[in-house]
Amino acid sequence: MKLLFPYLFIIFCIPALFLECQKNEEKNDSQMTIAVIPKGTTHEFWKSIHAGAVKAARELDVEIIWKGPLKEDDREAQISVLENFLSRNVSGIVLAPLDDKALVVPVRNASRAGIPVVIIDSGLSGEDYISFVATDNKLGGRLAGERMAELLNGTGKVVLLRYQEGSASTTLREAGFLEVMAENPGIEVVSANQYAGATTETAYQISENLIAPFRISDNKLAINGIFCVNESSTFGMLRALQDANLTGKVYFIGFDSSPKLVEALESGEINALILQNPFKMGYLGVQTIVAYLNKQPYKSLIDIGVTIVTLDNLQDPEIRNLVLPDLSKWLN
Repeated sequence: MKLLFPYLFIIFCIPALFLECQKNEEKNDSQMTIAVIPKGTTHEFWKSIHAGAVKAARELDVEIIWKGPLKEDDREAQISVLENFLSRNVSGIVLAPLDDKALVVPVRNASRAGIPVVIIDSGLSGEDYISFVATDNKLGGRLAGERMAELLNGTGKVVLLRYQEGSASTTLREAGFLEVMAENPGIEVVSANQYAGATTETAYQISENLIAPFRISDNKLAINGIFCVNESSTFGMLRALQDANLTGKVYFIGFDSSPKLVEALESGEINALILQNPFKMGYLGVQTIVAYLNKQPYKSLIDIGVTIVTLDNLQDPEIRNLVLPDLSKWLN
């Protein structure tokens, strides 16, 4: 009997183990892999999108691969990342395009390869994607403009610091803000042609140069209001105003959130922040692509909403969670 045992093991156990391994391999092969490609990876905004995507992936039992360019002006790097995912034949792609035109052909190539794409955050020309998940950015710009007009009582001089050319989301914010300024004839836009660039450092340098000609004394500016259209431009301008001891001397409205910007709002250095919900954006981006792949209903356009945050509503629990989300549960 002892001599027979090894043979019985080979006959009965090894085939069973082989079948179990084959089942596990099939299960891994059948799991969807979703590539999530942000504009950049350093700002708090993208970390929140990453966390939302992770939450959706865990709930839906899919794998996500998070990869994007380090800097938000590196179009070639983002195109390279997308093309690499095409060669890996991922199940689907969630993309925040750096440029509304430069990414058109790569997205078209994905569609032709049978890999569906959901666009998030910033619009893309063309129609080779299945859904667009984003903020109503023009409305966000209008909210900033309306708040600025209130603070100025309809009269004064303002500066708009743009982000970078080709960014559809911030272009719409700029347009919304300028639209409201045009509706207030007592307000003059004295500068609206400067671009902050992709990093807080470039934004800081441009902000310093922008406010210098309007400085009429050590603690006084010849302008009354400033609007910046994203996280990095807002932080760069904040640093420039702080270094020049000009915070609180001009009404300052920014877009998006980070712990430093919330701290500045609490101290009165920033008068309002216009907020999206990047966590929700990342979550719905992954959820939508998975619904499409599973042949389930999905929406071709999803508006995640936009909120204005001031010192008056900052302590509201919902607002607090929006401006300072706890991402540790989703990001290690």
